[in-house]
Amino acid sequence: MHVSSKTLAQHRRRQQQPPWWRWSPQRWLVKVRLKWVKNRGLDHIIDRDTNVKAACLLKDAIAAAPSGLLPARSLAPLQKNLGLTVPFLRFLRRYPTLFHEQPHPRFPSLPAFSLAPASLLLHRREQDAFVSTLHDDSAHRVARLLMMARSRALPVASLASLRYDLGLPSNFSSALPAARPDLFSLSRRRSDGAPILSLTAWPEHLAVSALQIRHRDAIAQPSTAPLVFPMKFPRDYGNMNKVKAWMEDFHRLPYVSPYEDTSGIDPESDLMEKHVVGVLHELLSLTIHKKTKRTYLRSLREELGLPHKFTRIFNRYSGIFYLSLKCKTITVVLREGYERGKLVEQHPLALLRDKFYYVMRTGILYRGKGCSKLAFEEDDLLGEGNSKEEEQQYSDFDEDDADANDSSDEQHYELDDSDDEE
Repeated sequence: MHVSSKTLAQHRRRQQQPPWWRWSPQRWLVKVRLKWVKNRGLDHIIDRDTNVKAACLLKDAIAAAPSGLLPARSLAPLQKNLGLTVPFLRFLRRYPTLFHEQPHPRFPSLPAFSLAPASLLLHRREQDAFVSTLHDDSAHRVARLLMMARSRALPVASLASLRYDLGLPSNFSSALPAARPDLFSLSRRRSDGAPILSLTAWPEHLAVSALQIRHRDAIAQPSTAPLVFPMKFPRDYGNMNKVKAWMEDFHRLPYVSPYEDTSGIDPESDLMEKHVVGVLHELLSLTIHKKTKRTYLRSLREELGLPHKFTRIFNRYSGIFYLSLKCKTITVVLREGYERGKLVEQHPLALLRDKFYYVMRTGILYRGKGCSKLAFEEDDLLGEGNSKEEEQQYSDFDEDDADANDSSDEQHYELDDSDDEE
């Protein structure tokens, strides 16, 4: 793939303008550095989803055991990957509707855990969802990610970090090539023997970004209007004249798709910076929940052509992205993916994980109050009976609420570029 002739023509016209208008080698965009502003609604979602993800990973580990029973010490190595702020044993005991605690058959003093009936039911439904979405939806997500990579291949270890976010089964590295040999192949890297997932063909129909799909009607019309990224600035930022002028200049730059070759663009130019914004926007658009941890992006930095200190992109374009500091980590969220605390595009796995959260909350409510007698019917977990409760809960959190009444240092501060060195 190469940069389109239209984009190159626009680039040449810009080069004929006075030096202050050029992208290469000079920059002409106004430097605007916005302070980080806490978003209470998105932080709440991340806090909730962190617990749901931890419960799903623990569920998968227990379900993978031949006997369906695992001692607590066998789950201890998962503590670091769970992202929990509490010990995993306390977390398991907090949700008796998901995890059933019992003495180990051979060592009675050692606690062991199996899956509760509700958890088993949800696990079966999750496996069915993996099977039904693997051939098309999941394959297309992974294919688009590989298409953005310079080598059209990525290490399985890097993809494994994004497995939950992309909605992939635990055996995705072998399941995808088996289901779609026309798209994927599994091999080993010559340098260190690490397994890598490669793209076997270039699916032209997938080389369309989420932003292009969003503006497909405008693209079909003979217009020179640029593609505009959806913006949701924190309160008051969107009304600042300096920010408005900066965004207008930014949107005037041509949009270079994440699937196009950028070898002819100066890496220090404003055009390349906009391309990087497009790559990050597309990557987050590929995830189920429109968010991921910043540390997961670090292993993809070179393949995706991201700058060394790419956190400044999220901080600089805070109308597109949100950086959350919840759960002792940094999570990157695509703002347009949420509206009043709910996902705009509901994926089948996202709906199933909402049911998981419902069972978790029910376990807290009934813990120590005869919870062993609490039974879940299939209709309770897979129907629509809980949507009103969830909607009422999220209505208390305004998506654009920046806690304007709280002006403490915890709410507003600048993220240093040194954060990228963590």
